[in-house]
Amino acid sequence: SREPDVPPEAPLLFEVTLLEVRDSPDPQPLPPAVRLCLGSQRRERGNFHFARGDFAAALRSYRLSLRALDGPTTAPPGPEEEEELQEQRVKCLNNCAAAELKLGRAEEALAACEAALRISPDNGRALLRRGQLLAEQGRDTEAALVLRRALELDPASKVIHTELSRLAKRQRPPSST
Repeated sequence: SREPDVPPEAPLLFEVTLLEVRDSPDPQPLPPAVRLCLGSQRRERGNFHFARGDFAAALRSYRLSLRALDGPTTAPPGPEEEEELQEQRVKCLNNCAAAELKLGRAEEALAACEAALRISPDNGRALLRRGQLLAEQGRDTEAALVLRRALELDPASKVIHTELSRLAKRQRPPSST
């Protein structure tokens, strides 16, 4: 005797039981060029999710990209590959900060900015975002220093000028009339 056929368009209900959760295996050693390619692909996937407004998926992709970039290599990278790896890490960390901000996690965003600045102390995007985050936390003196440094690197940036003006207005006592 066989079970009856299920008619098309019939609603089905499945019950699934999670039996086990495993950590992902340790990343395999790969050549630096492959790490760069893998990291770039994952970052691009994160950019796709970010553009669609799926910030949690974007963040996962950016973190996977960082894992690929930081994983073990079969041989030490050459100077050009090392520079490209660092550049890709900074891009991913800046993107992580943006995604964390969109998810309302300012502390995590600040940590990502600071990690990017440890790699590239003169990264304008990380400096600007760090300054904005410090200002949001009321750490105006620190924010002003960071934003002034960003302005030195990009004197034409209207965004940095706007942020510094906003800080200056907050620090100025209201005039008595």
